[in-house]
Amino acid sequence: MNCHGQLRPVAAMIAVNLGLAVVNVLIKQILNRGVNHLVIITYRLSIAAVFISAIAFFLERKSRPKLTFQILCYLFSSALLGATITQYFFLTGLKYTSATFSCAFINLVPAITFILSLVFRQEKVNIRSECGRAKVLGTLICIGGALLLGLYRGMPLTNPSHSEPEIPRTSHPMTSISSNSTKNWAIGSVVLTAASLTWSSWFLIQDKISKKYPCHYFSIAIMSFFSAIQAATLSSILDRDISKWILKGKLEISTVLYAGMVASGLCYVLMSWCVKQRGPVFTAAFTPFVQIFVAMFDFSVLHEQIHLGSVLGSILVISGLYILLWGKSKEEKDCVIKQSQVAEQDLECNMASQIVLVTGDSLNPSSE
Repeated sequence: MNCHGQLRPVAAMIAVNLGLAVVNVLIKQILNRGVNHLVIITYRLSIAAVFISAIAFFLERKSRPKLTFQILCYLFSSALLGATITQYFFLTGLKYTSATFSCAFINLVPAITFILSLVFRQEKVNIRSECGRAKVLGTLICIGGALLLGLYRGMPLTNPSHSEPEIPRTSHPMTSISSNSTKNWAIGSVVLTAASLTWSSWFLIQDKISKKYPCHYFSIAIMSFFSAIQAATLSSILDRDISKWILKGKLEISTVLYAGMVASGLCYVLMSWCVKQRGPVFTAAFTPFVQIFVAMFDFSVLHEQIHLGSVLGSILVISGLYILLWGKSKEEKDCVIKQSQVAEQDLECNMASQIVLVTGDSLNPSSE
């Protein structure tokens, strides 16, 4: 692969994480204005389904394989775990905490995916090897960072006077308000953990879908369609207030349009393409960039405080993540080297057997 081919997935993943960071900041703002979680999810997934379907019609209508009932069941499960439930939990956690804190929890996804892969025997670990120890150590460090994020907030590292009084935990001295803020932060940590678990489960299902139905545009369009129906059904059960479905401000409308076309549409397509080009390890390695981009927007847009616990926990999560990814990457390289060595040995054996046959024929000439 040439230099241009190597840079294209890198540029794509940086663009994906920048797009996801922007949508997280925008959604945080409209959540603060009282927009319902499931309304956001339903609108953005409906927009994504229409937008990606139009692209898929022109790009994959002649090359897509037959859509079977089994594939539809996989796509329905993928929609339920990867979009509907995950986004509901994530937006709930985003409402109770901050954008930076929420993105730090999502960095747990590679570690949780690794654990689930072990449980379902899709991943093997050799503790005696350096790669196996790195993967286990990275997973433990990620889990430790997540516990620190959820159980310890610490002192604020920014000036309280520059933060919005969105959650008056620092601007009001009353104990009841401080207690409610801590409770909200704990609830946010629980639902963000659940979001990471469901999102990790989605990767296991998506691995099977990519093998059975490799058309990324059509699969994402169908997944978005199922998710929109699921979110609308769940919203009608939990809250039947029709007035909440009306988006009144320009920010709400533009955020939902951007989230649907870019975050739930193009970003998913680019991530699928990068997984196909460079593998899931490479794609997951760029996850912390979302948190970095969000932290850059936090001060200028949301004016939120950054706490010591969030910083320390984020450092542990990102460090553990890259230790895990390093072990996984090195294991793949070692596997390629072993395969090449086996291929060379087979070639040498074949050449040796041919030499023996030629030598035997020369020593035993056929009689006339």
